[in-house]
Amino acid sequence: MKLILKFVAVAVLGTMPAVLPSAAEEAKTAIMYKPLQCGCCDEYAKYLESHGFKVTVQSLPERRLDGIKRQAAVPRDFEGCHTLMVDGYVVEGLVPIGPLNKLLTEKPNIKGISLPGMPIGSPGMPGRKTGPLIIYELPHGSPPPKEFARE
Repeated sequence: MKLILKFVAVAVLGTMPAVLPSAAEEAKTAIMYKPLQCGCCDEYAKYLESHGFKVTVQSLPERRLDGIKRQAAVPRDFEGCHTLMVDGYVVEGLVPIGPLNKLLTEKPNIKGISLPGMPIGSPGMPGRKTGPLIIYELPHGSPPPKEFARE
C-alpha cells in the first residue's frame, strides 16, 4: 500500500509544473543616491518599498551626488533631489510608481526618466499636487528630453 501511495504521489507531483514567481512578482531592486540630509528621499524609498521594490540607499556628500548625476548624464534642468538606478535605467527625482512601472514594463530605448525638482504632492513630498506631474524621458545622446508620462 505504501509503495502505491509513493508511486501516485510521484506521478502526480512529477507532472505538476514548477511554480516560480513571475518577473512582475519578484522584488525589483534599486539603488538610490541621495543627499546626506534629505527626508523626502527617505520617504520616497519607503514609497518604493511599499510598491514591492528593494531599495538600497546611499547618502552622499553633494559633490559625490553631483558626480553620480554627471556620470548618468542627467541634464541639469532635469535633476531631482536624488538619482535612482533600476534595471539599467536612471530615474531622477520623485517619479510616481505608474510611470516607473511603465518604464520597467515597456523597456524603451532611453537612458531613463525624470521628474525635475521637488514638486509638492509628488511621492515623498508633503502637500497636495497643484497640477499634473510631468515626467520626462531622458534620451541617449543629445536630443532634448520629451514628455514620457503625466500624472
